[in-house]
Amino acid sequence: MAEVSAIVNSRPLVPVSTDPENPLILTPAMLLTQKTDYIFHFRPSWRIRQTRSLSCRMETSTGSASVFWSRWRKEYLPLLQQRRKWTEDRRDLIEGDVILLKDKNICRTQWPVGIIVNSFKSSDEHVRKAEVRVIVNGKATTYTRPIVDMILLIENKPV
Repeated sequence: MAEVSAIVNSRPLVPVSTDPENPLILTPAMLLTQKTDYIFHFRPSWRIRQTRSLSCRMETSTGSASVFWSRWRKEYLPLLQQRRKWTEDRRDLIEGDVILLKDKNICRTQWPVGIIVNSFKSSDEHVRKAEVRVIVNGKATTYTRPIVDMILLIENKPV
């Protein structure tokens, strides 16, 4: 069981870097022990070395925890959710798309749902603003808003 634990705890958490300036690989064992090589030791937890003072051990423990959380936040957590907003092209909004219209003045749960009536392209041939029809207080109202204030809910499939 100890060997299995050592193998699992020595597997990398993040993709292995080929950068010679950063040779350390982030593994669970490295995060927990702050040691670069993982050697499994059977040492009873009740046996405490008496050579170091309690305050010195506390400083070491606090420093290790700080390094752990810093590396965890910077190296591992970004891998859990990919950010594709700036790296992948999205299709432009077109007539018939159902959107959620952002409004700073009201709560997010009360943002109106609308449909794109007309879209306006800019000089770079991308849609930057659109005309949106929403129902407000039982009446159909049309707004012209920038696309950054719209969240696409349902795409209109052109035939």
